[in-house]
Amino acid sequence: MRIARFSIDGNVAFGAVEGSTAPGAEGELVLDIIKGIPFADFELSGTKVPLSKVRLLPPVLPNKVVAVGRNYAEHAAELGNELPEAPITFFKPSTSVVGSGDPIVYPSFSQDLHHEAELAVVIGRMCREVPKERVKDVILGYTCANDVTARDVQQREKQWARAKGFDSACPLGPWIETDLDPSDLAIQCTVNGEQRQLGRTADMVRSIEELVVHISEAMTLLPGDVILTGTPAGVGPLNVGDEVAVTIEGIGTLTNKVIKRG
Repeated sequence: MRIARFSIDGNVAFGAVEGSTAPGAEGELVLDIIKGIPFADFELSGTKVPLSKVRLLPPVLPNKVVAVGRNYAEHAAELGNELPEAPITFFKPSTSVVGSGDPIVYPSFSQDLHHEAELAVVIGRMCREVPKERVKDVILGYTCANDVTARDVQQREKQWARAKGFDSACPLGPWIETDLDPSDLAIQCTVNGEQRQLGRTADMVRSIEELVVHISEAMTLLPGDVILTGTPAGVGPLNVGDEVAVTIEGIGTLTNKVIKRG
């Protein structure tokens, strides 16, 4: 099931996305409004609205976004870094989250903004110290993410909080796919239609199961929390006016435009 979060006529709701996004597919996508929230038992209301009539929002409002660095060998190498002995983790605040179609605001303190296409894991239930064999039980689904990074700030500051945590630095969307095998999916990033990144989740240094085990050893994960699983090689600059799109096989496309801070 594809679960979207959206607003219509000033109201916010979740809905199941119906219809195909495959090239050449006929018919418009519609949303069957969900009774309740997707983190508990819910029913479909049968009330349907066209996707074109709503505004897509970030599919979740996470309490925290836990991101993983250098989880693809070629990406680590392209920035001159060794693979870490243990996963590198950092936080992106909830205020950095925006949805598909929302702008990425170029931060005033940076001159070198980069895209990083990533598969995002959405946690579905409160959990802590999750054993590897139970990881699938705590995951609601998966969505597309862009770990937007002020590369110059990241390189000169020892902590990455400002470089990766500024407002609009964490686009998520367009929706959550709950029925998906994430082990070998294509991840693509384009800027103004030109391909920049193309990789597969099979190339992750550490699997999703390993990452959830590692992170949940240290902290309780809550429903709606998000784990970013790292980016493949090909990261590069974004400029004001660029349109950046992250497409993940089996999920869809997350699209955002870069704007100048007003």
